[in-house]
Amino acid sequence: MAMEYVYAALLLHKTGQKIDEDSIKNVVKAAGVEPDDVKVKALVSALAEINIDEALKSTPLVAAPSAAAPAEAKPAEAKPKEEKKEKEEEEKKGEEEAMAGLSALFG
Repeated sequence: MAMEYVYAALLLHKTGQKIDEDSIKNVVKAAGVEPDDVKVKALVSALAEINIDEALKSTPLVAAPSAAAPAEAKPAEAKPKEEKKEKEEEEKKGEEEAMAGLSALFG
């Protein structure tokens, strides 16, 4: 499932609007993408069986920001470039894993 469809559904849910084929198509069109009727129907059908609020609560993506907080504050000091690269790679990997979990949630 293309992420723009999932994002459209999440946006509609967040704003309290009904998630149906027409609303998904409208959001996707507003984003500049021509909607695929098959993908829209599949998403709406899949979401009919899901409690989105409960699914979001159990998704690692929601919990990730709190896990990113440092365990203890350290004095400011210059870090070597290798440490910065490793940290960026870890953050990117965490974001990719969170997105994979979210995409698995919506099939």
